[in-house]
Amino acid sequence: MQDRAFINSHCAGFPGAEVSQPFGPEHDCWKVGGKIFAIIGQAGDGVSLKTDHADTARLLIETGRAIRAPYLHASWARIPFGCVPDAELLERIAASYALIRAGLPKKVQAALG
Repeated sequence: MQDRAFINSHCAGFPGAEVSQPFGPEHDCWKVGGKIFAIIGQAGDGVSLKTDHADTARLLIETGRAIRAPYLHASWARIPFGCVPDAELLERIAASYALIRAGLPKKVQAALG
């Protein structure tokens, strides 16, 4: 079942992943190296993720697999829970993590393991 606990459990398994609540206790903000890769908002009914390009996010939105991620760059998309199969959601979380991790300085990446 896709929910906050499902996402948090998966995100916690990534090397160096840490959760914080900089926007208040209703938001779970997953970071690697201090950079956000997933956010569960106050409503708790979806997760916002980084995509490789704004066009990718736009395609997800146009095909009904996501909606615009509020307050975030156009390369981010919010995937409502139940909108895509579990496997696809988990792959998109992993891709978001990989994108953010790859943008970190090499020293930080190496320290993550």
